[in-house]
Amino acid sequence: MSGLPDPQAARAARLACRQGPARPTSGMAPGFTQCNMISLPRDWAWDFLLYAQRNPKPCPVLDVTDPGSHRTAMAPDADLRTDIPLYRIWRDGVLAKEVSDATAAWAEHPDLVTFLIGCSFTFETPLQQAGIEVRHIAQDRNVPMYLTNRDCRPAGRLHGKMVVSMRPIPADRVAEAAMISGRTPAVHGAPVHIGAPEGLGIADLQKPDFGDAVEIRAGEVPVFWACGVTPQAALMASRPPFAITHAPGYMFITDIPETHWQV
Repeated sequence: MSGLPDPQAARAARLACRQGPARPTSGMAPGFTQCNMISLPRDWAWDFLLYAQRNPKPCPVLDVTDPGSHRTAMAPDADLRTDIPLYRIWRDGVLAKEVSDATAAWAEHPDLVTFLIGCSFTFETPLQQAGIEVRHIAQDRNVPMYLTNRDCRPAGRLHGKMVVSMRPIPADRVAEAAMISGRTPAVHGAPVHIGAPEGLGIADLQKPDFGDAVEIRAGEVPVFWACGVTPQAALMASRPPFAITHAPGYMFITDIPETHWQV
């Protein structure tokens, strides 16, 4: 089909992620779906699948692997152990380390089940095409993310708070940004909160819990979207024995055009 992005661009981006150095993936391979990732031992996979089903706004599942598999139909030639720029290794709910290659950690649990979760980076290209600046891309920073006071619905052994990402939007374009992102409900969709960060329990926008602070200019409104780092908040709250995730802002780039999710 004409008008679709070149698949080679997604493959080249994954190769760059594999070879390093690590950098946030916002703005990489425009037009292709990006995903959050969490891998859990099979014993915890049902709990997480139920957690995601009960909390679809922050945890929209796009693919689930077979136990032990590091492959996904969303990018058949990719390796989920190496093709994310930066991984996090979790032990008993505590971040143990960050690595650029998760192969060794993967081998510790041969029954890992991996979930790929929609990412708001996927609707950033349409925002830019509409002339709405995406500030963290413009400033070459990681997107700012915040742990909120909103409880997710618990499931099995998992519970935790919602995490949100924030983008400053000119006040007269907030409705348009909400409409554009709302066309892609599988990748978080429309905002969950507009303005008044204290309503989410956020005390200081210049001190994000994950990612980097960005400039907020006069006449702009902070707009908050549900974020796929929410599963990492559940890890910290629920303390499963082992997990591998992407580092916030360092996503898995798929072969799926972002337009696939538009409704």
